[in-house]
Amino acid sequence: MIVFTEVDRSCNADQVAQRLALTAEERMRSRLLIENAGIALRLPRGTVLHEDDVLRAPDGEAARVVAKAEPVLRVTADQPADLLRAAYHLGNRHVPVEVHVDRLIFGRDPVLGAMLEHLGLRVESCELPFFPERGAYEGHADDGHRH
Repeated sequence: MIVFTEVDRSCNADQVAQRLALTAEERMRSRLLIENAGIALRLPRGTVLHEDDVLRAPDGEAARVVAKAEPVLRVTADQPADLLRAAYHLGNRHVPVEVHVDRLIFGRDPVLGAMLEHLGLRVESCELPFFPERGAYEGHADDGHRH
């Protein structure tokens, strides 16, 4: 079993051959066991991983973090105000959301999808890498993951 214990942000991710695909939820966990891959994360508490972070094991083994495609709903609207209204309703339910000027993306939830369709928005089910907004207290730096 490979146990990754640190994030090496000084390393060029393009030079790391091993890739570790993680969902948005998995990238927020500092402790994770991926038994079928023989990999564990034991990172400092509170570590949030980003795409292209490089993980290191004590023996020097390295892996590049990539965002794994996962089931999501993509919401679009004809009017910006309708998209704002959708963001309000999702936020009111504390749903992690990826926000763009022309669309919202969130984890697949048929009940929420039906609610938004009832409000007149277009809801499309798809599989995409998911980059939800970070919490307001986690900083506002652009991490380059806008899609």
